[in-house]
Formats: sequence, C-alpha cells, structure tokens
Amino acid sequence: MTRKRRRLIVLLACLAGLGTATGLALSAFSSSIVFFVTPTDLATRPPADARLVRLGGLVQQGSVQHALADGHPLVRFRVTDGHDSILVSFSGILPGLFREGQGVVVQGRLAPGGTFEADQVLARHDSAYMPKALVEALKKRGLWNPSAGPPPPPATWDTMRIPTKSGG
Repeated sequence: MTRKRRRLIVLLACLAGLGTATGLALSAFSSSIVFFVTPTDLATRPPADARLVRLGGLVQQGSVQHALADGHPLVRFRVTDGHDSILVSFSGILPGLFREGQGVVVQGRLAPGGTFEADQVLARHDSAYMPKALVEALKKRGLWNPSAGPPPPPATWDTMRIPTKSGG
C-alpha cells in the first residue's frame, strides 16, 4: 500500500469518526431541546406527544387561583398573548416576582384536557422585558407597531382588539 493511499484511508476514517460523533451529539441534544411557544402557537399547533415545551406570555388579570393539594401549594392561572390564553396548573412555590399582568415563562407539558401542567415557573424581573415570540405575535396581529412607540402596557393585552380600517 502506498503512502498516499494510507493517508487517504486515515483521513476518511477520521472524517467518519467525526461525523459519527457529531451525529451522536446532535441526537443527544434533540431529546433535551425545549421549544418556546406562545398560547396562540400552542392552541393552533399543539405538540403531537407529551413533549416538554416552554410557554411564554402574560399572567392574565384575575386568573390566579391558589389552593392546597395533598399539603402542597397548587396554583392555577391563565397565560395570554393578547389573542389566546392557556390554563396553567403548577404545584409548588411561585417565584417572588410572579403576579398578574406580568410576563412569565412556564415549562411543562400540555395535558390531554388542554391544561398546561407546568414543572417550572419563571417570572421576569425587568419591567421592559417582553419575550421575542410575544413581540412578533403582537406585531403580526397588528396590535403594536414599534415605530409608533413603546408596546402597550401588559395589563391591557388580554383586552386588546385588532384595529380595523374604520378606526375602531
């Protein structure tokens, strides 16, 4: 076997090993990737299986209900993006910054009955923060034009209507 042929075989073996390692790494990551969706996305395209997803939006005004289940705190609330809202059930202690009208990201699974069962609740701490997917949803629905000024206050998102051409 010539030197040139030996180098080619070693190079091909290295490329095959690198390709296999890359494939295995991507396969491992795909099972742990968590997608971020809005309530409208979740309502129109629910996950096919019990896939772990992150749901982002605002805690709808007047929707928070506290209870006890087996001695553990149980909280039910609705997350809205101004168009749709999803009922969220969470068993545990909420973050200190959690409150109605504020942004929240919940991680969990959509149950067969349509309730989102959260494993984790993350509350935002910056009053100017708005999830990127929510910004896009507001722009797409015509509820906010960034060139016209700041976004509407979060407390009004679940009462907003798409503007009509007649101005109402």
